[in-house]
Amino acid sequence: MEDKLFSVRDKICVITGGMGQLGAQYVKAFLSRGAKVAVFGRHVGEDKVQKVFEKDEYESPNLKFFQVDITSKSDLNKALDQMEEAWGTPDVLVNNAGIDTQPSAPPEVSGPFENFPEEVFREVVDVNLVGTFLTCQAVGARMVKAGKPGSIINVGSIYGMVSPVQDIYAYKEKMTGIPFVKPVAYSAAKSGIYNLTRYLATYWGKKNIRVNTFTPSGVWRDTQDEYFQANYCSRIPIGRMAKEDEYNGAIIFLASDASRYMTGSNLIMDGGWTAW
Repeated sequence: MEDKLFSVRDKICVITGGMGQLGAQYVKAFLSRGAKVAVFGRHVGEDKVQKVFEKDEYESPNLKFFQVDITSKSDLNKALDQMEEAWGTPDVLVNNAGIDTQPSAPPEVSGPFENFPEEVFREVVDVNLVGTFLTCQAVGARMVKAGKPGSIINVGSIYGMVSPVQDIYAYKEKMTGIPFVKPVAYSAAKSGIYNLTRYLATYWGKKNIRVNTFTPSGVWRDTQDEYFQANYCSRIPIGRMAKEDEYNGAIIFLASDASRYMTGSNLIMDGGWTAW
């Protein structure tokens, strides 16, 4: 029997970055629980959709894909217009889209802070923070106009709460002679998510629109090298990185009535990273 407290059945959900490793997991979690899901992504071509989702998922009438650049108001509103025409006003928004710099990045975008390129900093902030602001603005305005309750979930990062541990990445210089410094842009952008969330929680509180942050830590990928994984896991009390589906419960909780008295909060699920 379905637990109504945690039910998201028939809720209309918008998930940005829904083609990514975690975004796709959130999509699958909502879809499997009877929600209607609109995926907003930059790359939602048929070939990629078929690689990410099972046939019964991407052919479901409860799943729609929209080509959206979240830094574009016109893209957002065009997709929302189409989605509302089919389903109605969203009940849930998961702001998951974002960009980061991986250890495999070239040295010109992963070197010392003193030389970090301004254009890269602006790009990361534009997508991760401005894009979240614009999506909250576009979806939240429609929730208010419709007079319906809603849940907005902004995805943060441990690196928005605490500074990156640069020692984790020191092995790159030992192996290649080229240093990798985890850049400032991602941390700066993600840290802004927390006060954007708190601002909107107080601004829309009496409209019955809840706004919370969800903070995950690193997720295992088979493309990560063993040195990075070993260094990263040594910093996690649980001793391992997250599996890609282990954050689904937190997202469903924040979207459901189980968290109906929760707003302006930060739900941290990081294997203990920020407990040190």
